[in-house]
Amino acid sequence: MALIKSVNGITPVFGNNCYLAENATVVGQVTMGDNCSVWFNTVVRGDVNKISIGNNVNIQDGAVVHCTYEKAETVIGNNVSIGHNAIVHGCTVMDNALIGMGAIVMDNAVVHPNSIVAAGAVVLENTIVEEGSIYAGVPAKKVKQISPELFKEMNMRIANNYLMYKEWFASNE
Repeated sequence: MALIKSVNGITPVFGNNCYLAENATVVGQVTMGDNCSVWFNTVVRGDVNKISIGNNVNIQDGAVVHCTYEKAETVIGNNVSIGHNAIVHGCTVMDNALIGMGAIVMDNAVVHPNSIVAAGAVVLENTIVEEGSIYAGVPAKKVKQISPELFKEMNMRIANNYLMYKEWFASNE
């Protein structure tokens, strides 16, 4: 069973039909919507500020979601995929976004809807990732606009696949 821990009397709150891997950790002031999945070795740590997570969000293996004390909470919209070993810290990730494997999104950055932060990219503090775009590199810069077809293929396929994967694991418990 996942480690779910209260901090300062505040316990995480989960929506319906969420899957938490056995060694996932969710701590403190975390609110998670319906149909979310938190995968192996992932940490969602709302000990120093609030973390709000929408519906149909998948936070993949080894990712870290955190925030900054008294300065930057973390807000994650609906249908968001956060890739393996990504760090999402004190920022806003809006609906239908994809944060690639090993990417870092730092305090007060905003990732607008229907966008991709490429694998390994570093989105610096206060960066605004434009809607419908791909940002890549260190520091991350806009590399191109995404066609609606490409967006649907990449972002929504991954988000929908993780809804299916969580059911595989949940049905074996």
